[in-house]
Amino acid sequence: MTGLRVLAVDDEQPALEDLAYLLRADPRIGEVAMARDGASALKMLDRAMADGKPVEAVFLDIRMRGLDGVVLGRLLAQFARPPRVVFVTAYEEHAVDAFEIKAEDYLLKPVRPERLAEAIRRVCASIPGGPAPDETGRPAPDGETIPVELAGVTRFVASSDVRYVEAQGDYARLHTATGSHLVRIPLAALEERWAAAGFIRVHRSHLVAVKHIDELHIDSGRCTVRIGDTEIPVSRRHTRELRDLLVRRARKGRAE
Repeated sequence: MTGLRVLAVDDEQPALEDLAYLLRADPRIGEVAMARDGASALKMLDRAMADGKPVEAVFLDIRMRGLDGVVLGRLLAQFARPPRVVFVTAYEEHAVDAFEIKAEDYLLKPVRPERLAEAIRRVCASIPGGPAPDETGRPAPDGETIPVELAGVTRFVASSDVRYVEAQGDYARLHTATGSHLVRIPLAALEERWAAAGFIRVHRSHLVAVKHIDELHIDSGRCTVRIGDTEIPVSRRHTRELRDLLVRRARKGRAE
């Protein structure tokens, strides 16, 4: 595959043309189509599918006349072969919706070329047989960002900064070196999404980043791990898996 087939959707013509220009400038992009509203976007996606040239990714504004971006994103998620979705918007407050739809990224206008390049990298990495995720030679960032809300402000926390996650009902609390953030996401969902970023379930209530584990303790059959000043229990069913993983990592580190 030589380049991604993408669709840019925005109801403001100047913003649409700017986004299309930036997309075409990336060597990983093959074709860029444009739509001015959600209904037109759906028709173009259906036509591309019928022609045997499905669109791989949709770069989508949120606040549009008629069918807005969040509703369109949910419709796209129901496709038999859903395109990857990247939201491009001037508003932060829809970031949680974007995460629940499993959007690949959430870009704020005005779009910076380096952030668009990172969004394209994530799209490429998620498509089997797609273009190389990074053709620039730069090291790929670790994991993804997740929106968290505090006092009406949405901030973005990188999974690489999260040391461990604690279940709190249908919510999860992300613990970083500087504090914690409560997000409306079940622990099981984060376990699935962050497995590739080095997170492992150690207990029904805890998910940990393996790279942040400082010590493993096993005493009288009871296992715990220490991350910073926090001691986290490890259930019996996860003890052997975690121990074997840490041993393999240690051996690999010595070999290198």
